[in-house]
Amino acid sequence: MTVFDLLPDEFMATQDLLLEVRPLLEERYRPDGYTIGWNCFAASGQSIPHAHLHVLLKYADEPLAGKGIRWFFRQPENL
Repeated sequence: MTVFDLLPDEFMATQDLLLEVRPLLEERYRPDGYTIGWNCFAASGQSIPHAHLHVLLKYADEPLAGKGIRWFFRQPENL
């Protein structure tokens, strides 16, 4: 199962949960940004077939801040 298998109400419930948790994350961790996504199938890193959402907190003082998720795809070791 992946995000592609979610029913519309399951997809919306995931968004509802994300919107519910954001204020808690803001208050406790005060991130400068977020990277949010799903891994689907083995080539993307999914090892157990289930739908789950990654919420990664990002901070402006991280060494790779502002690079975005696509930066990793452009690295020589990934070509």
